[in-house]
Amino acid sequence: MTDIRGLGYLRIQTKDVPRWRELVVDGLGMAEGAGPEPDGLYLRVDERRSRLIVLPGDTDKALAVGWEVRDQFALQRVREQVEKSGVTVDVLSEEESRHRDAEQVIAFDDPSGTRVEVFFGPVLDHSPVVTPHGARFVTGAQGLGHVVLPTPAFEEAYTFYTEVLGFLPRGAIRLGPADAPGPARRVRFMGVNQRHHSLALCPAPHSGEPGMVHLMTEVDTLDAVGQALDRLGKLGFSISSTLGRHTNDRMVSFYVRAPGGWDLELGTEGMLVDETHYTAEEITADSYWGHDWSGSEPLAAFS
Repeated sequence: MTDIRGLGYLRIQTKDVPRWRELVVDGLGMAEGAGPEPDGLYLRVDERRSRLIVLPGDTDKALAVGWEVRDQFALQRVREQVEKSGVTVDVLSEEESRHRDAEQVIAFDDPSGTRVEVFFGPVLDHSPVVTPHGARFVTGAQGLGHVVLPTPAFEEAYTFYTEVLGFLPRGAIRLGPADAPGPARRVRFMGVNQRHHSLALCPAPHSGEPGMVHLMTEVDTLDAVGQALDRLGKLGFSISSTLGRHTNDRMVSFYVRAPGGWDLELGTEGMLVDETHYTAEEITADSYWGHDWSGSEPLAAFS
């Protein structure tokens, strides 16, 4: 069983912080907070001081995916397991940890080169979360949401996350026709709590920038999803996928293209997994209905 409790935060870099503010604050309805870098954008969706951190830079890329553990003892166990696998672990300084609003953080690269940060002791902001459009985000024991990462080293990455970090397999979807020659290629989903998946890995031709397929966050009502979809259209954002319901996590959601060539998914009504009887399944369709991708531009990770 894994020591990782959930997706804690995502740190990204962008060439266009103002457009990101329009996307996540004006469009998706996250609350703008404050952080140590004056030009950065810090987003609140709950009692944490920041869950999504958007920092200015010369390129658009994912800087780090932050995973949360219970305490310093769990963090030490994760460190030992990663070092035992032959991967170098960096212990962040007290100042670096403060910049991540955590007591202590370790960092390392997964087999695809994605920077992974594991932490304990998140700093809380006890002031009310006042989102601009009244949306309430579903986090708590389920964490921030989920990330889908591209990887050209699929088997190595999947082994690392399951056998070293202890993520639980939560099914897959096969890519391409079943009778295609050669080994089957699959997107694999993994969980660490009751959220169906907190992580998915997708075969990709490279692991360079932006290093992300999408980030999913969940709100508590379908109306909040629909209202965000309307706002984003008026703000001129490209809707990558129409509203639909996924087959694996039952999420009703849509996808919007973010600066940098990857997507943000906003959904509701995600299922809760009961591990006492759950078995990993292979879905044969991404959605029961909707999720029309015909108008989507190619994702940067696959171009």
